[in-house]
Amino acid sequence: MINSLIELLNPVFLIYFLVINSVYLITTLLAFSAIRKYVRRLKTVNIDELISLTGALPITLIVPAYNEEATCVESIKSLLMLKYPEYEILVVNDGSKDNTLEKLIKAFDLKPVDRVVTSNIKTKKVKNVYRSFKHDNIWVIDKENGGKSDALNTGINFCRTPLFCAMDADSILERDALIRIVRPFLENSATIAVGGIIRIANGCTIKDGIVKEIRMPDNFIAAFQVLEYFRAFLSSRMGWDVLNAMLIVSGAFGVFRRSTVVEAGGYSTNTVGEDMELIVRLHRVCREKKIPYRITFIPDPVAWTECPSSIATLARQRDRWQRGLIESLIPHQKMLFNPFYGRIGLLAFPYFYFFEMLGPLIEILGYFLFIVSLALGIASMPFVIAFFTLTLIFGIAISIAAVALEEFSIQRYPHFSALIKLFFLAFIENFGYRQVITYWRFKAIFSALRRVKEWGDMEKKAFNKV
Repeated sequence: MINSLIELLNPVFLIYFLVINSVYLITTLLAFSAIRKYVRRLKTVNIDELISLTGALPITLIVPAYNEEATCVESIKSLLMLKYPEYEILVVNDGSKDNTLEKLIKAFDLKPVDRVVTSNIKTKKVKNVYRSFKHDNIWVIDKENGGKSDALNTGINFCRTPLFCAMDADSILERDALIRIVRPFLENSATIAVGGIIRIANGCTIKDGIVKEIRMPDNFIAAFQVLEYFRAFLSSRMGWDVLNAMLIVSGAFGVFRRSTVVEAGGYSTNTVGEDMELIVRLHRVCREKKIPYRITFIPDPVAWTECPSSIATLARQRDRWQRGLIESLIPHQKMLFNPFYGRIGLLAFPYFYFFEMLGPLIEILGYFLFIVSLALGIASMPFVIAFFTLTLIFGIAISIAAVALEEFSIQRYPHFSALIKLFFLAFIENFGYRQVITYWRFKAIFSALRRVKEWGDMEKKAFNKV
């Protein structure tokens, strides 16, 4: 009876691995074509001329900060170096328990001032507003702790520009990142959100808020994440953008049209995945209200960020990401296979629902039954070969393709040794690392069922400095 059930289920899991890897392959192939066209087009577009001819849209950088004393000053210094005509930096101190506020006050000579709110999204109480007397475009909002979503909503309430950029306090933007990420808003008035690419700062050397030397992390946990980010942004998001079915803009670096976000109600405070939930809701609101819109991703605006370098911190991060994914999709289940929502309802939402949200559950069960099949001696040789091909060989090929995409695009890693290390990681990550990540995501499904809302402590370290 058990043998028959396992023999019946094994082909089902093979089909699952075949479908999910086929989706990865399709988005990767689409990404190759799109990046090649994008790079060719960039050679004919002068970003500075485009800004001067069209008129730069003023933008506010909203930087939520909670216990960011290790990196906040360096990050804000990097924002002062940005190449953009008109922008404000709005740091929202979300009730930090460390010396984040004190460090900001000392570094930028902050003084209490008044500032008028421009919208009324409900947030925790604002205790004080500060303005820098060194740099008149730096503002700090000190408020009671309410979480990242609440801090972002507070920033939106005090935002005075048509666009805002949501980012993390431990992120460093490249100097031309704003000019590049704003370009889709200038070229298409229907654009309401644009995502940039996130890269790993671990191992890099920072001086005066600028990434001076780009190197691969020595820490293997961080190095694996470099490869993961290549897959997530270059292979996946670039491919989904070609299909006009973007369902997530990273909370570490995304630009939004403020009026549309306010109309949608701002960020949800009922999820730890506020970045994805907002994008899903923007799709839904714009479709239901028949608002012309475009949500896109472009691969050249870069934000550098610190990633977890310990197993415990990485486990908490992936648990939070998976819970955030579930909390983003479940409230909007009416979009699933609903043709009213176009490609989002028919393509993107079903993929994320069945393969990203429920995928870890299916994968863990598939691995378990494979081991049981081997133990009971009922696994045929064709089945074993198919299983290893779909779970390992396919995974290695997709990871190698992600590294190739990096070389085809903006090539931020200049050393040949880094390329060799990336190809080595693309091979070995499939023998343990990816399975552990899947297990953490699997556990997070049950955390979500228990309605766990904890953010999870994230270990913060100062950037490597000259």
